[in-house]
Amino acid sequence: MKVVGTGKYLPERIMTNAELEKMVDTSDEWIVSRTGIEERRIAAENESSSSMGTEAARQALQEAGLEPTELDLILLATVTPDAVFPSTACYIQNELGARNAAAFDIQAACSGFLFSLVTAEQYLQSGKYKNILVVGSEKLSSVVDWTDRNTCVLFGDGAGAVVVQPSQGQSKLRAYNLGASGAQHSILYLLNGNTSGPRLADKAGPHFMVMEGQDVFKKAVTAMCRSAMKVMKEAGITADDLTCVIPHQANIRIIDAIADRLGVPAEKRFINVQKYGNISSACIPVALSEARDYYGLKSGDKILLVAFGGGLTWAAAVLEW
Repeated sequence: MKVVGTGKYLPERIMTNAELEKMVDTSDEWIVSRTGIEERRIAAENESSSSMGTEAARQALQEAGLEPTELDLILLATVTPDAVFPSTACYIQNELGARNAAAFDIQAACSGFLFSLVTAEQYLQSGKYKNILVVGSEKLSSVVDWTDRNTCVLFGDGAGAVVVQPSQGQSKLRAYNLGASGAQHSILYLLNGNTSGPRLADKAGPHFMVMEGQDVFKKAVTAMCRSAMKVMKEAGITADDLTCVIPHQANIRIIDAIADRLGVPAEKRFINVQKYGNISSACIPVALSEARDYYGLKSGDKILLVAFGGGLTWAAAVLEW
């Protein structure tokens, strides 16, 4: 697998911590000290996961030098689809004019982009497809309870995308690990108000996200570290061999805890959580787009990608550029 194009889209509206101070009982100091988040992007009413994903996809296609009609497959990771069905990937296909591409969504919460990237790798290895678009796009502002100070400060909106092709050289997905623990689904979830029945009387309304922050923190650090260690061992590398680590941008304390356990120095930790907050499946593709320029990624550079989300799900991969 070779990444031949990256793209991102962030809404124009910036919501600062100062604005949140006027909405809920919180403070800039409290938010920054516990999460590292200073601001986040909020989509306009007429923006959606499909529209944001389409813009990110157009950038990735332009960089790849491909026309939409050359795409064989579109995979979209999202927990905020435009509709229950059809797949929001189908909306993106239509907007792009990618009439020759199959399209479907993958839902693994914040791990969704890595689940999708690994899925793309299988199609490329089969030899059936040559040009695959992988998108992560979220409008989390639409499912956040803006009266809950424990969750509303964390999330934002945005989209990222990559175009991948079979690799004829050094570039490859050297190792990957995917995991899930459905037994722990109750600490991070978003119910479907139309089908969840009596469970709607739980803790939140039918359309709001629910999260047990402390439990998620502990599970995230443990699962992401274990997954990262597995793929590094499988790839035969150490922290010294890495050009950078791109972790899921959920919380600066989680990022630092993982990097410390892995022995990754500060200069190799790519962090943009302060600008965007947690944008779920869009975190890693947006960060990858930015890290490419920040580190000047070149052939042979090794990147550790690692994520954790509701499900519970987790994933890690070593990508050789």
